[in-house]
Amino acid sequence: MSFLRRQLVTAALTANAIRPVPGFRAGIPSFAAGWLTSELAPHLLALTAADTAAHAVRRPRSRAGLALAALNLAGQAFLVDQARRVQKDAEEALVEGIGADYAEQLDALPTPAELATPWRRLVNPFRMRNDAVVVEKDIPYAPEHGKRGLLDVYRPANGSDRAPVLLQVHGGGWTIGTKDQQGIPLMQHLAAKGWVCVAINYRLAPRDPFPAQIVDVKRAIAWIREHIEEYGGDPDYVAITGGSAGGHLTALAAVTAGDPAYQPGFEDADTSVAVAVPHYGVYDFAGCTGLRSAELMRDRFLAPRIVQRRWEEAPEVFEAGTPLLRITKEAPDFFVLHGAHDSLVSVEQARLFVQRLRDVSGATVVYAELPGAQHAFDVFPSIRSAHVVRAIDRYLHWHWNGWRRERAATGSRTPPQPRG
Repeated sequence: MSFLRRQLVTAALTANAIRPVPGFRAGIPSFAAGWLTSELAPHLLALTAADTAAHAVRRPRSRAGLALAALNLAGQAFLVDQARRVQKDAEEALVEGIGADYAEQLDALPTPAELATPWRRLVNPFRMRNDAVVVEKDIPYAPEHGKRGLLDVYRPANGSDRAPVLLQVHGGGWTIGTKDQQGIPLMQHLAAKGWVCVAINYRLAPRDPFPAQIVDVKRAIAWIREHIEEYGGDPDYVAITGGSAGGHLTALAAVTAGDPAYQPGFEDADTSVAVAVPHYGVYDFAGCTGLRSAELMRDRFLAPRIVQRRWEEAPEVFEAGTPLLRITKEAPDFFVLHGAHDSLVSVEQARLFVQRLRDVSGATVVYAELPGAQHAFDVFPSIRSAHVVRAIDRYLHWHWNGWRRERAATGSRTPPQPRG
């Protein structure tokens, strides 16, 4: 491929990352190209610079190619700077949601090094091991479901005792995905700082239609309540997180604690969570907001593939599975994150969900809308995901410390949730 053609391809990728191609049909290809381009922008910038330098010393040169390369380098530099600004954006969201003094309630104020971009660790973004963390794999929580009923536990290598617990729910459109493919940067980070993290598989559609997926998430919460002390965790404090379909299941689990319809055979189990941190989730499963993108997702994907019933035949199934419609005054605290350039799930869903939480619940709600971010921005270490992980770390430690203070003051094992 000639230099000019390489730069044309690079220009298309860079332009799509800066301004994704709109439309429901274009969503998947626009996401696939834009996600990797934006999260690997430093690597693409380095490759483009090297390619341009090598071509510049050759004869003959392509003037059009060099001009296009200059534009590509400028666009990629913009993407890198946009990702770096997530640190400021996330911090402003935390201050707005829980107060300017929230950092004073942490064990220690974050240092400049902890807030800086970890450039060295991003050289190989797909290396996600941490010697300070032990992972115990393939523990059955729902043995009757085979591999789909297994979980992994991430815990500190030096041990823990009644540590806070984070449940990670993978995404994948309710049809694909496993427990060791998503949420790894966050779990490794938190486990190294003393948390116990649990990543689960769950049953997938179309083999197992919805609501099998949320039933399994509830089953995992019940398992944590019963068994996590054996791994050094505190069964009284469970946070939950996940992205995309996992964000939907995270939010739905958080707002439907104790719903017997989603707890067949374990109706009396405590499936409440202390706090939820959904990423780029689907909050309008029923298309109730009137968003055209939500209606198209419902009719063209959720109905035939996930629920396997038409909306007109079973609206109650879709509505029951819509987190936005299940919010009550008892909802737990939330930290919602969504990319402004999400091509798969409109950011409008997150905005409406957050507004509904703030209007109805008594919860503390933090919302970080990340400029330039695509779907799946946190899957592997990148500039953006590094700052997101650290922001979640600060938020969860603020929440955990507030929860412990309430427990000490009330003497109860399940005190009221922090409310700012």
